[in-house]
Amino acid sequence: MFLDLLRRRNPALVDAAVGLHQSAQLPANTYVLDLDTITENARAIAAAASPLGLTVFAMTKQVGRNPDFCRAVLAGGITASVNVDLEDARATSRAGMRIGHLGHLVQIPWAEAAAAAALRPDNWTVFSRDKAVEAARAARRNGHEQRLLARIQAPEDEFYPGHEGGFPAADIGRVADDLDDLDGAAFAGITTFPALLFDHDRRTVRPTRNAQTLAWAADELRGRGRSGIRVNAPGTTSASTLPVLAEIGATQVEPGHALTGTTPWHAVEDLPERPAICYLSEISHRHAGRGYFFGGGLYVDPVFAAYPIRAVVGREGAAATTRAATFPDRTAIDYYGQLDGGAVGDSVVLGFRAQAFVTRAYTAGISGISTGSPRITGIWSAAGAATDWPT
Repeated sequence: MFLDLLRRRNPALVDAAVGLHQSAQLPANTYVLDLDTITENARAIAAAASPLGLTVFAMTKQVGRNPDFCRAVLAGGITASVNVDLEDARATSRAGMRIGHLGHLVQIPWAEAAAAAALRPDNWTVFSRDKAVEAARAARRNGHEQRLLARIQAPEDEFYPGHEGGFPAADIGRVADDLDDLDGAAFAGITTFPALLFDHDRRTVRPTRNAQTLAWAADELRGRGRSGIRVNAPGTTSASTLPVLAEIGATQVEPGHALTGTTPWHAVEDLPERPAICYLSEISHRHAGRGYFFGGGLYVDPVFAAYPIRAVVGREGAAATTRAATFPDRTAIDYYGQLDGGAVGDSVVLGFRAQAFVTRAYTAGISGISTGSPRITGIWSAAGAATDWPT
Protein backbone atom coordinates (compact mmCIF):
# COMPACT_ATOMS: atom_id res chain seq x y z
CA MET A 1 0.00 0.00 0.00
CA PHE A 2 2.71 2.50 0.96
CA LEU A 3 4.99 1.21 -1.81
CA ASP A 4 2.62 2.57 -4.47
CA LEU A 5 2.56 5.89 -2.64
CA LEU A 6 6.35 5.94 -2.39
CA ARG A 7 6.92 5.17 -6.07
CA ARG A 8 4.46 7.87 -7.10
CA ARG A 9 5.45 10.68 -4.72
CA ASN A 10 9.13 9.96 -4.03
CA PRO A 11 10.60 7.53 -6.59
CA ALA A 12 14.07 9.05 -6.07
CA LEU A 13 14.23 7.40 -2.64
CA VAL A 14 13.72 3.96 -4.22
CA ASP A 15 16.40 4.69 -6.82
CA ALA A 16 18.84 5.90 -4.17
CA ALA A 17 18.24 2.89 -1.91
CA VAL A 18 18.84 0.42 -4.74
CA GLY A 19 21.88 2.29 -6.08
CA LEU A 20 23.58 2.58 -2.68
CA HIS A 21 22.84 -1.06 -1.88
CA GLN A 22 24.24 -2.29 -5.17
CA SER A 23 27.40 -0.27 -4.56
CA ALA A 24 27.79 -1.99 -1.15
CA GLN A 25 27.13 1.19 0.82
CA LEU A 26 23.85 0.08 2.41
CA PRO A 27 23.20 -3.27 4.12
CA ALA A 28 20.17 -5.48 3.76
CA ASN A 29 17.59 -5.20 6.54
CA THR A 30 17.70 -1.41 6.65
CA TYR A 31 15.03 1.25 7.01
CA VAL A 32 16.24 3.95 4.61
CA LEU A 33 15.29 7.57 5.35
CA ASP A 34 15.15 10.49 2.92
CA LEU A 35 16.43 13.25 5.20
CA ASP A 36 15.70 16.11 2.77
CA THR A 37 12.04 15.13 2.57
CA ILE A 38 11.84 14.62 6.34
CA THR A 39 13.04 18.19 6.83
CA GLU A 40 10.39 19.39 4.36
CA ASN A 41 7.72 17.41 6.21
CA ALA A 42 8.79 18.79 9.60
CA ARG A 43 8.78 22.30 8.18
CA ALA A 44 5.22 21.84 6.86
CA ILE A 45 4.01 20.64 10.26
CA ALA A 46 5.80 23.40 12.18
CA ALA A 47 4.42 26.04 9.83
CA ALA A 48 0.87 24.74 10.23
CA ALA A 49 1.19 24.51 14.03
CA SER A 50 2.54 28.00 14.66
CA PRO A 51 -0.56 30.11 13.83
CA LEU A 52 -2.71 27.67 15.80
CA GLY A 53 -0.57 28.10 18.91
CA LEU A 54 0.34 24.42 19.02
CA THR A 55 3.56 23.09 20.56
CA VAL A 56 5.03 20.24 18.50
CA PHE A 57 6.98 17.25 19.85
CA ALA A 58 8.41 14.74 17.37
CA MET A 59 8.01 11.00 17.92
CA THR A 60 11.07 9.07 16.72
CA LYS A 61 10.49 5.44 17.74
CA GLN A 62 9.14 4.44 14.34
CA VAL A 63 12.54 5.22 12.77
CA GLY A 64 14.60 3.70 15.56
CA ARG A 65 15.53 7.02 17.21
CA ASN A 66 17.89 7.62 14.30
CA PRO A 67 20.02 10.68 15.22
CA ASP A 68 20.27 11.88 11.62
CA PHE A 69 16.47 11.78 11.45
CA CYS A 70 16.37 13.87 14.65
CA ARG A 71 18.69 16.44 13.13
CA ALA A 72 16.60 16.57 9.94
CA VAL A 73 13.52 17.26 12.05
CA LEU A 74 15.40 19.97 13.95
CA ALA A 75 16.32 21.56 10.63
CA GLY A 76 12.61 21.67 9.82
CA GLY A 77 11.82 23.68 12.93
CA ILE A 78 10.68 21.02 15.43
CA THR A 79 13.09 21.24 18.35
CA ALA A 80 11.71 18.84 20.97
CA SER A 81 10.85 15.14 21.09
CA VAL A 82 8.22 12.98 22.73
CA ASN A 83 9.73 9.79 24.07
CA VAL A 84 8.12 6.39 24.40
CA ASP A 85 10.65 5.33 27.03
CA LEU A 86 13.87 6.47 28.70
CA GLU A 87 16.17 4.96 26.05
CA ASP A 88 14.23 6.96 23.50
CA ALA A 89 14.81 10.11 25.54
CA ARG A 90 18.54 9.44 25.85
CA ALA A 91 18.87 8.89 22.09
CA THR A 92 16.99 12.05 21.09
CA SER A 93 18.84 14.10 23.71
CA ARG A 94 22.18 12.91 22.29
CA ALA A 95 20.98 14.03 18.87
CA GLY A 96 20.37 17.54 20.16
CA MET A 97 16.63 17.55 20.75
CA ARG A 98 15.00 18.93 23.87
CA ILE A 99 12.95 16.39 25.85
CA GLY A 100 9.44 17.72 25.40
CA HIS A 101 7.45 14.83 26.82
CA LEU A 102 8.32 11.69 28.75
CA GLY A 103 6.25 8.98 30.45
CA HIS A 104 3.63 8.50 27.77
CA LEU A 105 3.05 5.98 26.20
CA VAL A 106 5.18 4.08 28.74
CA GLN A 107 5.48 5.02 32.42
CA ILE A 108 8.95 5.47 33.92
CA PRO A 109 10.07 2.53 36.13
CA TRP A 110 10.81 3.71 39.67
CA ALA A 111 14.51 2.85 39.48
CA GLU A 112 14.87 5.09 36.40
CA ALA A 113 13.06 8.12 37.82
CA ALA A 114 16.31 9.85 38.81
CA ALA A 115 17.74 9.43 35.30
CA ALA A 116 14.51 10.76 33.80
CA ALA A 117 14.53 13.79 36.08
CA ALA A 118 18.12 14.55 35.10
CA LEU A 119 16.92 15.06 31.51
CA ARG A 120 14.53 17.77 32.76
CA PRO A 121 11.60 16.96 30.45
CA ASP A 122 9.20 19.81 29.73
CA ASN A 123 6.32 17.43 30.51
CA TRP A 124 6.22 14.14 32.42
CA THR A 125 3.05 12.09 32.19
CA VAL A 126 1.83 10.03 35.14
CA PHE A 127 -1.02 7.51 35.23
CA SER A 128 -1.33 7.36 39.04
CA ARG A 129 -0.45 9.13 42.26
CA ASP A 130 2.28 6.55 42.92
CA LYS A 131 4.05 7.52 39.70
CA ALA A 132 3.52 11.21 40.43
CA VAL A 133 5.22 10.81 43.82
CA GLU A 134 8.19 9.05 42.18
CA ALA A 135 8.55 11.82 39.59
CA ALA A 136 8.26 14.57 42.22
CA ARG A 137 10.82 12.94 44.51
CA ALA A 138 13.30 12.52 41.64
CA ALA A 139 12.83 16.11 40.45
CA ARG A 140 13.26 17.49 43.99
CA ARG A 141 16.53 15.62 44.37
CA ASN A 142 17.61 16.99 40.99
CA GLY A 143 16.88 20.53 42.15
CA HIS A 144 13.88 21.46 40.05
CA GLU A 145 10.08 21.32 40.03
CA GLN A 146 8.67 18.93 37.44
CA ARG A 147 5.58 19.79 35.39
CA LEU A 148 3.26 16.78 35.32
CA LEU A 149 0.60 15.79 32.82
CA ALA A 150 -2.18 13.58 34.17
CA ARG A 151 -3.20 10.79 31.80
CA ILE A 152 -6.98 10.66 32.11
CA GLN A 153 -9.62 8.19 31.01
CA ALA A 154 -13.39 7.81 30.97
CA PRO A 155 -15.52 4.65 30.61
CA GLU A 156 -16.22 5.09 26.88
CA ASP A 157 -12.70 6.10 25.83
CA GLU A 158 -10.93 4.11 23.10
CA PHE A 159 -7.60 2.46 23.88
CA TYR A 160 -5.44 0.01 22.02
CA PRO A 161 -5.23 -3.27 23.97
CA GLY A 162 -2.58 -2.91 26.64
CA HIS A 163 -2.63 0.91 26.57
CA GLU A 164 -5.32 1.33 29.21
CA GLY A 165 -4.77 3.31 32.39
CA GLY A 166 -4.88 6.78 33.91
CA PHE A 167 -6.77 8.89 36.41
CA PRO A 168 -10.58 8.96 36.20
CA ALA A 169 -11.45 12.08 34.20
CA ALA A 170 -14.36 12.79 36.56
CA ASP A 171 -11.82 13.34 39.36
CA ILE A 172 -9.59 15.75 37.44
CA GLY A 173 -10.14 18.68 39.81
CA ARG A 174 -9.03 16.66 42.84
CA VAL A 175 -6.18 15.09 40.84
CA ALA A 176 -4.83 18.50 39.82
CA ASP A 177 -4.92 19.75 43.42
CA ASP A 178 -3.23 16.57 44.65
CA LEU A 179 -0.38 16.85 42.12
CA ASP A 180 0.10 20.51 43.02
CA ASP A 181 0.57 19.51 46.66
CA LEU A 182 3.57 17.29 45.87
CA ASP A 183 6.99 18.55 46.89
CA GLY A 184 9.00 18.68 43.66
CA ALA A 185 6.18 18.68 41.12
CA ALA A 186 3.17 20.63 39.91
CA PHE A 187 0.13 19.86 37.80
CA ALA A 188 0.51 21.20 34.26
CA GLY A 189 -2.18 19.55 32.15
CA ILE A 190 -3.84 16.45 30.75
CA THR A 191 -3.27 13.88 28.04
CA THR A 192 -4.73 10.79 26.40
CA PHE A 193 -4.04 8.49 23.47
CA PRO A 194 -5.34 8.34 20.81
CA ALA A 195 -7.07 11.69 20.37
CA LEU A 196 -7.52 11.04 16.64
CA LEU A 197 -7.97 7.79 14.72
CA PHE A 198 -8.17 6.94 11.04
CA ASP A 199 -11.70 5.97 9.98
CA HIS A 200 -11.26 3.13 7.48
CA ASP A 201 -14.83 3.36 6.15
CA ARG A 202 -14.79 7.12 5.59
CA ARG A 203 -11.10 7.16 4.59
CA THR A 204 -10.39 10.14 6.83
CA VAL A 205 -9.41 11.00 10.40
CA ARG A 206 -11.90 11.45 13.22
CA PRO A 207 -11.68 12.67 16.84
CA THR A 208 -12.09 9.86 19.36
CA ARG A 209 -14.19 9.77 22.50
CA ASN A 210 -10.88 10.41 24.29
CA ALA A 211 -10.74 13.84 22.62
CA GLN A 212 -14.17 14.63 24.07
CA THR A 213 -12.89 13.55 27.47
CA LEU A 214 -9.89 15.88 27.14
CA ALA A 215 -12.12 18.81 26.16
CA TRP A 216 -14.51 18.15 29.06
CA ALA A 217 -11.67 17.88 31.58
CA ALA A 218 -10.05 21.10 30.33
CA ASP A 219 -13.37 22.92 30.73
CA GLU A 220 -13.76 21.48 34.22
CA LEU A 221 -10.30 22.73 35.19
CA ARG A 222 -10.96 26.19 33.76
CA GLY A 223 -14.21 26.28 35.70
CA ARG A 224 -12.15 25.76 38.83
CA GLY A 225 -10.04 28.82 38.04
CA ARG A 226 -7.09 27.14 36.35
CA SER A 227 -5.51 28.71 33.28
CA GLY A 228 -2.68 27.81 30.95
CA ILE A 229 -3.70 24.15 30.94
CA ARG A 230 -1.54 21.98 28.68
CA VAL A 231 -3.71 19.66 26.59
CA ASN A 232 -1.58 16.97 24.97
CA ALA A 233 -3.44 15.23 22.13
CA PRO A 234 -1.37 12.66 20.16
CA GLY A 235 -2.57 10.25 17.49
CA THR A 236 -2.56 10.25 13.65
CA THR A 237 -1.05 13.73 13.55
CA SER A 238 -0.35 15.59 10.30
CA ALA A 239 -0.26 19.18 9.14
CA SER A 240 -3.76 18.45 7.80
CA THR A 241 -5.11 17.32 11.19
CA LEU A 242 -3.79 20.24 13.25
CA PRO A 243 -6.89 22.46 12.79
CA VAL A 244 -9.04 19.60 14.13
CA LEU A 245 -6.76 19.18 17.14
CA ALA A 246 -6.76 22.93 17.82
CA GLU A 247 -10.55 22.95 17.62
CA ILE A 248 -10.83 20.30 20.33
CA GLY A 249 -8.59 22.39 22.56
CA ALA A 250 -5.18 20.74 22.07
CA THR A 251 -2.09 22.77 22.94
CA GLN A 252 0.49 20.03 22.25
CA VAL A 253 0.69 17.70 19.23
CA GLU A 254 3.03 14.80 18.52
CA PRO A 255 3.63 13.88 14.86
CA GLY A 256 5.46 10.63 14.25
CA HIS A 257 4.53 8.86 11.03
CA ALA A 258 3.62 12.19 9.44
CA LEU A 259 7.34 13.02 9.46
CA THR A 260 7.87 10.09 7.07
CA GLY A 261 4.53 10.52 5.28
CA THR A 262 3.14 7.18 6.47
CA THR A 263 0.04 7.79 8.58
CA PRO A 264 -2.91 5.69 7.37
CA TRP A 265 -4.47 8.85 5.95
CA HIS A 266 -1.38 9.37 3.76
CA ALA A 267 -2.06 5.98 2.18
CA VAL A 268 -5.40 7.12 0.75
CA GLU A 269 -4.96 10.87 0.24
CA ASP A 270 -2.09 13.12 -0.80
CA LEU A 271 -1.32 15.23 2.29
CA PRO A 272 1.38 17.91 2.64
CA GLU A 273 3.93 15.39 3.92
CA ARG A 274 5.57 13.13 1.31
CA PRO A 275 6.74 9.54 1.93
CA ALA A 276 10.33 9.48 3.20
CA ILE A 277 11.03 5.91 4.31
CA CYS A 278 11.43 2.48 2.70
CA TYR A 279 12.67 -0.92 3.80
CA LEU A 280 15.69 -2.31 1.96
CA SER A 281 16.72 -5.96 1.71
CA GLU A 282 18.32 -8.32 -0.80
CA ILE A 283 17.68 -11.81 -2.12
CA SER A 284 19.74 -14.31 -0.16
CA HIS A 285 18.87 -17.53 -1.99
CA ARG A 286 16.22 -19.27 -4.03
CA HIS A 287 14.10 -22.28 -3.13
CA ALA A 288 11.27 -23.96 -5.04
CA GLY A 289 11.20 -21.17 -7.59
CA ARG A 290 10.98 -18.37 -5.03
CA GLY A 291 13.47 -15.74 -3.94
CA TYR A 292 14.14 -15.52 -0.19
CA PHE A 293 15.15 -12.06 1.04
CA PHE A 294 16.72 -11.13 4.36
CA GLY A 295 14.33 -10.07 7.12
CA GLY A 296 14.81 -8.61 10.56
CA GLY A 297 12.59 -5.57 10.10
CA LEU A 298 9.46 -7.16 8.63
CA TYR A 299 7.12 -5.78 11.27
CA VAL A 300 4.17 -4.06 9.61
CA ASP A 301 2.29 -1.75 11.98
CA PRO A 302 -1.25 -3.19 11.74
CA VAL A 303 -3.29 -0.07 11.02
CA PHE A 304 -4.93 -1.73 8.02
CA ALA A 305 -6.44 -5.14 7.49
CA ALA A 306 -4.11 -7.56 5.72
CA TYR A 307 -3.39 -6.49 2.14
CA PRO A 308 -1.23 -7.90 -0.69
CA ILE A 309 2.44 -6.98 -0.28
CA ARG A 310 4.59 -6.08 -3.24
CA ALA A 311 8.28 -5.25 -3.57
CA VAL A 312 10.54 -3.50 -6.05
CA VAL A 313 13.17 -6.07 -7.06
CA GLY A 314 16.28 -5.57 -9.18
CA ARG A 315 19.68 -3.92 -9.46
CA GLU A 316 18.68 -0.58 -10.95
CA GLY A 317 15.90 1.38 -9.29
CA ALA A 318 14.30 2.76 -12.43
CA ALA A 319 14.50 -0.60 -14.21
CA ALA A 320 13.49 -2.76 -11.24
CA THR A 321 10.31 -4.80 -11.45
CA THR A 322 7.49 -5.06 -8.92
CA ARG A 323 6.80 -8.55 -7.57
CA ALA A 324 4.43 -10.14 -5.08
CA ALA A 325 5.97 -10.77 -1.66
CA THR A 326 5.02 -12.64 1.50
CA PHE A 327 6.19 -12.17 5.07
CA PRO A 328 6.50 -14.86 7.75
CA ASP A 329 3.55 -15.34 10.07
CA ARG A 330 3.61 -12.90 12.99
CA THR A 331 4.18 -15.81 15.37
CA ALA A 332 7.45 -16.67 13.59
CA ILE A 333 10.85 -14.97 13.59
CA ASP A 334 11.25 -12.97 10.38
CA TYR A 335 14.51 -14.46 9.17
CA TYR A 336 13.38 -14.22 5.53
CA GLY A 337 10.57 -12.93 3.39
CA GLN A 338 9.71 -14.53 0.06
CA LEU A 339 9.23 -13.25 -3.47
CA ASP A 340 7.93 -14.47 -6.78
CA GLY A 341 11.12 -14.56 -8.88
CA GLY A 342 14.23 -12.46 -8.51
CA ALA A 343 17.93 -13.37 -8.54
CA VAL A 344 20.41 -13.80 -5.72
CA GLY A 345 21.90 -10.40 -4.84
CA ASP A 346 18.97 -8.36 -6.19
CA SER A 347 17.92 -5.38 -4.11
CA VAL A 348 14.45 -5.59 -2.56
CA VAL A 349 12.57 -2.42 -1.60
CA LEU A 350 9.31 -2.50 0.33
CA GLY A 351 7.02 0.26 1.55
CA PHE A 352 5.04 -0.28 4.72
CA ARG A 353 4.27 1.49 7.97
CA ALA A 354 7.36 0.92 10.10
CA GLN A 355 8.00 0.58 13.82
CA ALA A 356 11.77 0.17 13.66
CA PHE A 357 12.33 0.22 17.41
CA VAL A 358 10.68 -3.20 17.86
CA THR A 359 12.91 -4.83 15.19
CA ARG A 360 16.54 -5.80 14.72
CA ALA A 361 16.91 -3.71 11.57
CA TYR A 362 19.40 -0.99 10.75
CA THR A 363 18.30 2.55 10.02
CA ALA A 364 20.17 4.80 7.60
CA GLY A 365 19.63 8.41 6.62
CA ILE A 366 20.38 9.66 3.12
CA SER A 367 20.87 13.34 2.38
CA GLY A 368 21.06 14.93 -1.05
CA ILE A 369 18.30 12.91 -2.72
CA SER A 370 16.49 16.14 -3.61
CA THR A 371 19.57 17.40 -5.49
CA GLY A 372 20.42 14.12 -7.19
CA SER A 373 23.50 13.54 -5.04
CA PRO A 374 22.48 10.94 -2.45
CA ARG A 375 24.92 10.44 0.42
CA ILE A 376 24.62 8.19 3.48
CA THR A 377 24.96 10.15 6.71
CA GLY A 378 25.21 7.13 9.02
CA ILE A 379 24.03 3.59 9.70
CA TRP A 380 22.48 3.04 13.09
CA SER A 381 20.84 0.26 15.08
CA ALA A 382 17.09 0.14 15.70
CA ALA A 383 17.83 1.60 19.15
CA GLY A 384 19.65 4.62 17.71
CA ALA A 385 23.13 3.33 18.59
CA ALA A 386 26.23 3.42 16.38
CA THR A 387 26.99 0.24 14.43
CA ASP A 388 30.08 -1.46 13.05
CA TRP A 389 28.68 -1.46 9.51
CA PRO A 390 30.41 -1.47 7.15
CA THR A 391 33.04 -3.70 8.70
